[in-house]
Amino acid sequence: MAIAVWLIAGKSWRLTWMWALLFGIGMALVVVTKMAFVGWGIGVASVEFAGFSGHAMRAAAVYPVAAFLAFRSSSSRARYLATAAGVVFAILIAASRVPMMAHSVSESVTGCILGLAVAAAFIRYASNEHHWALSRVLVVLCLPIVLIAPQVEPVPAEQWITQAALYLSGRDQPYTRAMWQESKHRGQE
Repeated sequence: MAIAVWLIAGKSWRLTWMWALLFGIGMALVVVTKMAFVGWGIGVASVEFAGFSGHAMRAAAVYPVAAFLAFRSSSSRARYLATAAGVVFAILIAASRVPMMAHSVSESVTGCILGLAVAAAFIRYASNEHHWALSRVLVVLCLPIVLIAPQVEPVPAEQWITQAALYLSGRDQPYTRAMWQESKHRGQE
């Protein structure tokens, strides 16, 4: 939201729409992969992939873009270093999902790659846009939102995804990782 506010405040309508489109596509892919697993068991058991990590995707999409926008008027070196710092921070967040047992390595890595692709596409598009302004004061005021927002689950999204997947698939219970383990164990007997 903070990125959209920055862009709207700068009257950068095309950039706002591009950000919303790219970020929306990234989040849609996260939701589709999670629903595919929960409702139909579609995933890759061998690498424990049950869907892109939404936290990793959001962090990887938001932090590099926020850094790029914050340093848009700076030297190319400062802009590059800030964007690289955003990428490193996003990778750390993606990596943190694994020891917390929120996601497998494959889910965190693919979520991060998806988010970085969103960020790279937006930054490439924004780099070619010459008619936009961004207030540094507004950037500073929005930084707390950017730093906190990707880590906050503002709505019960996982619950909604599960309910939608169950409704669409007609199942009573969601597929789980435990079902992978059970089938693996039965195959060894």
